[in-house]
Amino acid sequence: MTGMTVDYPTRRVEVGFVGAPPFRQIERASGVSEVEIDGRTVRCLVAGSFQPFLDALLGYEVISLQSTPAVDLTPATRSAQSMEAPA
Repeated sequence: MTGMTVDYPTRRVEVGFVGAPPFRQIERASGVSEVEIDGRTVRCLVAGSFQPFLDALLGYEVISLQSTPAVDLTPATRSAQSMEAPA
């Protein structure tokens, strides 16, 4: 099935490092946004392929990595959620 476009969901990612994180490389990686640093931990959003994000980590020792679905809180989504009836 060539020619099919895959739509990857946006993920919230948290990465722990042994030393200082590569903040600038992560910040410049394609598809990465909302980069925050807290000591040796980086939190960000990754949209699309993880490959540019993983390339930014090359050469840095990662001790933890978590990826969870990002919650979509756009105005349209909030409106739709608030109109849903409670179960």
